[in-house]
Amino acid sequence: MNTIFIVLPILTLLMFHLGMELRLNDFLLFIKRPKPIIIGLAGQFILLPLLAFLWGWAFNLEGVFFIGLILIACSPSGSSSNIFSMFAKGDIALAVSLTALSSILTLFTTPVIMSLAMQFVGVHTFFIRLAVGALMIQNIVLMLLPMALGLLLKYKKPDIAAKVSKALGKFAFPALLILITVFFIQHYDTIFQYIGKLGICITLLILSALFCAWLLSLITKLKEKEKRTIIIEVGIQNAAQAIAIAASPFIFNNEVIAIPAIIYALLMNIILLPYIKIMSKR
Repeated sequence: MNTIFIVLPILTLLMFHLGMELRLNDFLLFIKRPKPIIIGLAGQFILLPLLAFLWGWAFNLEGVFFIGLILIACSPSGSSSNIFSMFAKGDIALAVSLTALSSILTLFTTPVIMSLAMQFVGVHTFFIRLAVGALMIQNIVLMLLPMALGLLLKYKKPDIAAKVSKALGKFAFPALLILITVFFIQHYDTIFQYIGKLGICITLLILSALFCAWLLSLITKLKEKEKRTIIIEVGIQNAAQAIAIAASPFIFNNEVIAIPAIIYALLMNIILLPYIKIMSKR
C-alpha cells in the first residue's frame, strides 16, 4: 500500500478543518497581546529545533532518524492543540492564533531548518535529497490553501461550515490513529528494532520541550491560562505534517524518515494527556 494516498488527504482535511475554526481576528492577536505570541512562536521555531538537534546529536541517531527528528520539530501544532488547550482550561484565543500564525510561518522556516539538518548529517545521508521548491509548493497546496478555503467557507457559509467542522472534528483524531496504524504495520520491524533508542530520545525531546516552555512562561510572567497554552503549543507537534513531508514522492520519498513522527505521536499523547487531565481539574 502506498501510504502517501492516505497521508495527503488526511493532512488536507485537518488543515481545512483548522481553517473553519479560525477567525480573521486570530491573526491580529499579535498586535493586541504580543508577548505570549512571541514566546509561543519562539518556543515552536527556535527552542524545539534546537532541542531536537541536541538530542539527535547526543543519541548519535542514524541519518534518516536524525532528519525525522528535526522534521517533527519543524511541524508546529495543528488543530488538536487547540482542543487540548480547551480541555486544559488554557487560553483558547492564544492557542488558535499561534496555530494560525505557525501554519503560515512553517512554509518558510521548514525548508531553512531542514536544509541545516541535511548539512549537519552530511555524507552519511547522501542518498537523501531535500527538494526545497517542492517542499514549499506541497505545504502551500496541502496546508495553506485548505486552511484558506476553510476560512473562506466559514465567512461565506457559516451554517454549512459549522456542520462540516463538527463532522471533521470527530474525524481528526481517528484519522491520525489510522495513519499511525498503517505506518506501524508497514514498518514494525524497523520500529521495534529502534524503539528503545528512538523512544528514549523522543521522550526526552518532549519532556525537555515541556519543561523549557514552562520555564520560559514562568520567567516572562505569563498568566496561568497563557502558560498552559504555551506548554501545550510547544509540546504538541503536527505528526501528520511530518509524515506527509517524509513520505511525499516530491520531497523525501522515504517512509523510514516518518518513523520518529509515528513514535512521537504515540508518546506525545501518553505524556501530555495526564498533564491535561490534571489541569482540567484545577
